[in-house]
Amino acid sequence: MDEIERMVNEVDEKYREGNVRIPSGCAICGYFSKKGRALPAIDAVDAMAYMHDRSNGLGGGFAGYGIYPDFPDHYAFHIFYDNEHAREETESFLKIRFDISNMERIPTKKVYGISGAPLIWRYFGRLEPEVKAHTELDEEEYVCQTVIHINTKIKGAYVFSSGKNMGVFKGVGFPEDVGEYYRLGDYKGYCWTAHGRYPTNTPGWWGGAHPFNILNYTIVHNGEISSYDANRRFMEIYGYKCTLLTDTEVITYIIDYLNRKRKLKLEDVAKVIAPPFWSQIEKMEEKEREKLTTLRNMYASLLITGPFSIILGYTGGMMALNDRLKLRSMVAAEKDDVTYVASEECAIRSICPNPDRTWSPAGGEPVIVELEKEGR
Repeated sequence: MDEIERMVNEVDEKYREGNVRIPSGCAICGYFSKKGRALPAIDAVDAMAYMHDRSNGLGGGFAGYGIYPDFPDHYAFHIFYDNEHAREETESFLKIRFDISNMERIPTKKVYGISGAPLIWRYFGRLEPEVKAHTELDEEEYVCQTVIHINTKIKGAYVFSSGKNMGVFKGVGFPEDVGEYYRLGDYKGYCWTAHGRYPTNTPGWWGGAHPFNILNYTIVHNGEISSYDANRRFMEIYGYKCTLLTDTEVITYIIDYLNRKRKLKLEDVAKVIAPPFWSQIEKMEEKEREKLTTLRNMYASLLITGPFSIILGYTGGMMALNDRLKLRSMVAAEKDDVTYVASEECAIRSICPNPDRTWSPAGGEPVIVELEKEGR
């Protein structure tokens, strides 16, 4: 071996993937058809492959909306199990509370780079009429509490998707491998979001991969939440439990709480978690200044600090948001009725080579797209 080859090998060993922390690591991507067209999931897989080096193989995942047209009014529970006992206990619990129309293993295939998978099942169910008649909770809150119960009370069971006509597919591996593992080429939906993980402070495990979900809300996130403890404590006051060993989980619960429970519009949700600075608020018109002052005071513990870029998926819409200092990259684009968002423009252009418009949203500026009226 000559001297040059030896030096190259030394550099390769030193900077080999996994030996170096990438502070801006993690990749996110999402696209949404305003007309409700069925877009292929494989585009999300391809886009994530272009951002391969932002991940380290410890987590990848996807969320799709409009993917279960045969069960549009059923809650689709995607669940990881550590063992058969956990599955049997969870199924007994679900069958008491829901009319389960279909239950099956989620189809997967053997993929190099994916190992250690738990048992992965899905269930399509609606509330039993007797249950609906005797619970004081509304339907969505009942489902939310069901998920929290399973994740905290049934050892070895983790509900990682629980919405209607949507689903999360995630695991430990590079996102393109996770997409192949779940056979995402077989799925289409009007919205897809995706994530490639580079964990820095939390473990890489199947439940800790993104997206995170509760009901119809899903979150993919690039960054770190320095306000996690304050955010988590506030949410636990209202019955949420953070059980999945990563800070991102709490963002999903914050949005569920503010949008579903408190009925805040998503524009105002964005102003709670990534608000203007007080110095900016002081210069605003009186009405806007009073509104933002109220939001900041009421929900001070839900301000998310630290660098982040997120994509929220929800039934009928998608929102992308940076932290107010824009410490994480995020690019948006439009082509006809489709809006794209990603950590890098190359990911967008890999599936949409000639967008009509591209831009970089400002810090704290939400990008919100929803189905047109006729597409609902």
